[in-house]
Amino acid sequence: MTTHGILLLDKPAGLTSTAALTRAKRILGIKKAGHTGALDPMATGLLPLCFGQATKVSQFLLESDKQYLADIELGVTTDSGDADGKVTSERTVPELTARQIETVLDSFRGPIEQIPPMVSALKHKGKRLHELARQGIEVERKPRSITIHQLDRLDFDTNRLTVRVGCSKGTYIRSLAMDIGEVIGCGAHLSMLRREQSGPFSLDKATTLDELSDRDQEAARAALISPDQALIHLDAISIKMEQARALRHGQPVSLEHGPVELIRMYSDQEFIGVGGIDGLGVLRSKRLFDLKA
Repeated sequence: MTTHGILLLDKPAGLTSTAALTRAKRILGIKKAGHTGALDPMATGLLPLCFGQATKVSQFLLESDKQYLADIELGVTTDSGDADGKVTSERTVPELTARQIETVLDSFRGPIEQIPPMVSALKHKGKRLHELARQGIEVERKPRSITIHQLDRLDFDTNRLTVRVGCSKGTYIRSLAMDIGEVIGCGAHLSMLRREQSGPFSLDKATTLDELSDRDQEAARAALISPDQALIHLDAISIKMEQARALRHGQPVSLEHGPVELIRMYSDQEFIGVGGIDGLGVLRSKRLFDLKA
């Protein structure tokens, strides 16, 4: 049974990403694992989990674009910026036309600067911001450059705005919700969040913990997909077995190929890793995999 692969999990509400990972590890019987960008406990949706050798592609998924479905409750702010926090203020929501909402949303589309929320895993002098927030401490956070690729209004009813967000890595949807509320002038918080896409993976291919629990271990592991599926945005190259052996021994390989910063490598139809080709056509490995181990 394979112990290397990516599990596309539909995380339920109420669980931390770490708790969801722990349950999945127990069901699959695989110790080496990691997630690829945490979802808050209140959030649901796509959480790719990497097992065994697949943990080597975690960074690619951490850095990939994401897509979310979000509900924003206008007129109410909380100390965490989401529905799990304590209410800190309530303000009247102005009457808004569809055109006014569109104008507000348009101001957030494209490259913007965003201040991360206090309730986050970012560190300040060695301590997580959410740990400081629990102590009632607020520190200054530097704005971060992010990109909102997509921000579509799906529904609006008095004080609830539903949007679909496509964004770059490092985007905090709760901060986006709070900032939208401030531009409107009534404040807001994130009342629902569901991740629909992470890099090349989509929620419609995901499975739940309950579904996994209903299977025996072999059937549960069959849900794992090959690590190279996280890298389909990269070009691919097929090399000979002796060239693959050379790479595994840390030796470069000369090819008749133009320069490529990152490329998927296959040998005998088996994914062996990620490499780079310089201007002289020399292929060097950057990350090697042994999926048969």
